[in-house]
Amino acid sequence: MICVLVKIKVKKGRQKEFERIFKSLSKEIKEKERGNIFYQVAKDRENPLKYVILENFLDTKSIKEHSKSKHVNDARTLFNDCLDGDPIIRHFDSL
Repeated sequence: MICVLVKIKVKKGRQKEFERIFKSLSKEIKEKERGNIFYQVAKDRENPLKYVILENFLDTKSIKEHSKSKHVNDARTLFNDCLDGDPIIRHFDSL
């Protein structure tokens, strides 16, 4: 399994919009992606503009399918107005 950690900073005043988009995306991922095991966003308690997305996939193929999916690409377009800078994405091998 592969774990993905994404660090995101959201523009001030855009938190509610980001969270709304993310909740919708998360629902679609859970319904449509068999290779996705876990997908969750978490907000930093000390800085409400910072979030992390925690993801767990069966394999590299599942990540590629996720990245190319219509629902993820549609969400990326919507997220563009919310994000303050590029996301930091890291991949980890499950032990």
